[in-house]
Amino acid sequence: MEGEYYHIFNRGVEKRIVFENARGKERFQKLLYLCNGTKAVHFSEIGNGGDAIYQADQGRPIVAIGAYCLMSSHFHLLVRGLVPAGISQFMQKLITAYTMYFNIRNHRSGVLFESRFRARHVKSDEYLKYLYSYIHLNPVEHIEPNWKKRGIKNPEKVKQYLADYQYSSFLDYCGARRPEIAILKMSDFPSYFKTQAGFLDEIESWLEFQPEKPLL
Repeated sequence: MEGEYYHIFNRGVEKRIVFENARGKERFQKLLYLCNGTKAVHFSEIGNGGDAIYQADQGRPIVAIGAYCLMSSHFHLLVRGLVPAGISQFMQKLITAYTMYFNIRNHRSGVLFESRFRARHVKSDEYLKYLYSYIHLNPVEHIEPNWKKRGIKNPEKVKQYLADYQYSSFLDYCGARRPEIAILKMSDFPSYFKTQAGFLDEIESWLEFQPEKPLL
């Protein structure tokens, strides 16, 4: 619904890898920007498809993206609808465009994702704030798969991995100057983190979480 916040997520059909390499992830990031508008914009119209894409006129945004993260087999988005049916329109354009790209490169046909998309309505301020940590901490699974059950074994290694991970909005909240910040519209979301340090403190508080040790 217009004006409401949603956690959007989807994974590859049969849990397949949908982002096979950096090129695929970068393509999806550019589509997050290009598909979010009232104007039809095509890669063929924007030179070699480099970072200039993030300056293309895509028309009036139909959703606001507050956070995102791409994993090998799935993705997460935090969005807010800006126009009636904006989220559905945006997701249809995004999924269709990336599926076409993936199928052409891999000489295949058919659906790529499990469903059109999954959406969880964010009904509370507490949950909305939590999603910033939940979404941005997804890449931790790459190096510590069981961290949510066992806690973080190497906090410094995890922090460095997040700082190096290019395929989420984590770096944008840390103040990195990069073209991908054009994907986000932070002003359409509550200002939970007054400073970059405040954002990092929130992230670190989750990394420091230690599950209770089982009773002997």
